Amino acid sequence: PEEAQAYLKAALMDEDQRIFLIALKNVIEAQGNSISNIAKRANLNRESLYRMLSKNGNPRLTSIRSLLHEIGLELSLQPYK
Repeated sequence: PEEAQAYLKAALMDEDQRIFLIALKNVIEAQGNSISNIAKRANLNRESLYRMLSKNGNPRLTSIRSLLHEIGLELSLQPYK
């Protein structure tokens, strides 16, 4: 989880928001989850999840939160430095 957290945090720093979605897909797969399995566990449609995690994805916040929960992470905010 710590490596996934650092990887996703670095991806969030990129100006291109698509980088985060690709990184999220990489983390899901690196943890040994299939897209079909994670979609089922997160109560998301498999086809929608594939689209969401593509370079052209535009996910809803609720979908991101569900996916993060399934890989053992959560969103949090901190003051800008």
